[in-house]
Amino acid sequence: LKGMLLCMIETICKVTNGEGDLNLVKEILRSGQELLQRPITLLDGVQEVISALHENYKLVLATKGDLFDQKRKISASGLQEYFCHIEIMSDKKNADYKRLLDNLGCKAENLLMIGNSIKSDIIPILELGGYATYVPHHVTWAHEQYEGEVTHSHFIKLNNIKEIQNYL
Repeated sequence: LKGMLLCMIETICKVTNGEGDLNLVKEILRSGQELLQRPITLLDGVQEVISALHENYKLVLATKGDLFDQKRKISASGLQEYFCHIEIMSDKKNADYKRLLDNLGCKAENLLMIGNSIKSDIIPILELGGYATYVPHHVTWAHEQYEGEVTHSHFIKLNNIKEIQNYL
């Protein structure tokens, strides 16, 4: 959210050659405050699947983004109790996942990542030798777009997170 608001303010500056009305900035900040107050809405099936998996597996939440914003969202989600570890990364590249695996004492071949970004959730894990399950989401950040096709024996594509229980 912070990054989006800063980009909007930067755009105002560029579009108006630095002479934009400060009321526009005030309106952006107001919108940001409003967005912070909105409740977290879980995707269909997430609560049920995480609750079920928690009974038989050690669950780790690996996310990236602004530390304060991610902590706020995790807390508001009500899912915090299901995870044995929560990692908020500044990036999700091979080295970041390798560091996480080392910290957890987990071998990549014992990891199944479930994510909605081919670029930052799936490919790095497959490259490290882990398993990865892609659950597409109708909204994907442009930075996370991936045009290629993933063909790997450790890769599963689902339509809905609920389908993961058919593979475990």
